[in-house]
Amino acid sequence: MDSINPISPNEPETPAPFESPQIGPDPPENPVFNLVDVGLIVLVAIAALFFCTVVAAVILLILHGPHAADFKDPAKNLVLFLPIQVAAYILTVGFMVFFVWAKYREGFLKAVRWNFPAARLVYGALAGGVGLGLTSELMSGLLHRWIPKSLPIDQYLRTASSAYALAAFGILIAPLVEELFFRGFLYPALARPLGVVPATAITAGLFALLHSQQLAHAWAPLLILFAVGTVLTVVRAVTKSVAICVLIHMAYNFSLFTLMFIVTQGFRHMEKVT
Repeated sequence: MDSINPISPNEPETPAPFESPQIGPDPPENPVFNLVDVGLIVLVAIAALFFCTVVAAVILLILHGPHAADFKDPAKNLVLFLPIQVAAYILTVGFMVFFVWAKYREGFLKAVRWNFPAARLVYGALAGGVGLGLTSELMSGLLHRWIPKSLPIDQYLRTASSAYALAAFGILIAPLVEELFFRGFLYPALARPLGVVPATAITAGLFALLHSQQLAHAWAPLLILFAVGTVLTVVRAVTKSVAICVLIHMAYNFSLFTLMFIVTQGFRHMEKVT
């Protein structure tokens, strides 16, 4: 089992590393958890999603019968799908917190290097996220010919209500959970045995693959997400702060949905983006 800063009985205890964001060279990542623990979290996340889906289906059957939801129209059923996803996220994050404490007796935020930044870095992170969003849109324009005209994610954006719901989820919830896993757990667990550069590439690649089905497995949009994931992971490596990554990710998604809101005139003409 790995541990942080082993201390001999005759040595004074020293603070755990990476307590606050810092710039410059640092020692290798040394998280309290390891890749086996990360794999267990993935299994729990899959099980949580399956469990929440089954529970929701049973509740619908009891309350409304077998035709409670028309699963052929994902946009109309987003009101059902998103609560299932949120419930699964809550269970998964709850397991993360409990697991780190139960196995390692380590505070969760300290273990994942949450390290909330000072105000000036908060503003910088938000501005950086908006800039990253605009850059990704520019890349989308340059790679437009290789991006499918219709993507699976578009089916959830056919109505104003589904667009608002997906925007709220994408800005407020998804960035937090994704950053806790990818930059809080996965990256440091990879960086310790492999080094920063391979860990950054693998983390960014898996981050892009998480969204592969939504993007029809097309290489162009996945390349853009790989670039976004690389930026987020580099920020995590340099600042030692998952909180900064969350802020950048939130601002990134906010900028994308804001552009969509403008183009569709307040989500009233979704045919312009679907």
